[in-house]
Amino acid sequence: MGAATVTGLCLYPVKSARGIALASVMLGTRGFVGDREWMVVDARGRFVSQRSLPVLAQLSVERTPTGLELSLGPLRIAVSTPHTGAWRDVAVWADQVQARDAGDDVAAFLYSAFKQVLRLVWMPPEIFRPADAAYVGSAQVPVSFADGFPLLLTNQASLDALNSRLPQPIPMERFRPNLVIAGWPAFAEDGLQHLRCGGVEIRLVKPCTRCSIPSLDHHSGAPSLDPTPVLKSFRYDSALRGVTFGVNAMVVGGASGLLSLGDPVQRLD
Repeated sequence: MGAATVTGLCLYPVKSARGIALASVMLGTRGFVGDREWMVVDARGRFVSQRSLPVLAQLSVERTPTGLELSLGPLRIAVSTPHTGAWRDVAVWADQVQARDAGDDVAAFLYSAFKQVLRLVWMPPEIFRPADAAYVGSAQVPVSFADGFPLLLTNQASLDALNSRLPQPIPMERFRPNLVIAGWPAFAEDGLQHLRCGGVEIRLVKPCTRCSIPSLDHHSGAPSLDPTPVLKSFRYDSALRGVTFGVNAMVVGGASGLLSLGDPVQRLD
């Protein structure tokens, strides 16, 4: 394979809300610093995503020196990072973790926006939620509120190959990657394990099985062209029992390093 480069970097401060495209980003052991550190939960403390609340796609997020600013239509609120907020037991899939509650004002904003009783919580850096040992082995890999792993890498050529089979193209944003590369053949990422991206080393640990979110318009959350049937025709993984697009990854070197658009991507394995 020839040279590849980083062509996309996206941070998702709030799980399942809109992402923020970046020119550069700091890396930590949890992946991109600030990625999915915040999460919307229901009255039982269980995570809420676009799977059950598609309109979350309309929730815009901006980072501020003291936390976040959230907006949806005319509604807007500044959110301070709740370093001393009340602890809540929250659930992400089968994982139970503790998080800090962002407060009643934010809950009122969420009720106005979504007409449901919801809370916003934040995961402090001292909270350890482990990645699945079946894929990361004995390494102690921390994960934020992401579905299961610190990073999601996608390949532009793979999207181009998928779009060539669809009646109309869909954007990469539908798949919510952190890191997009270009310059390698379609689905070359399937056979890779160890990469250097700029000064950061990552290990690809698991193909990403896809849920219903790529079938939603990434701006509105409305139903749109669903790529799943086409993906199933050539990307079904019988071992994982699902269609795959992109690869989950962990940081193995260069944590606290900077990753930028245009950085070279080198295969190390």
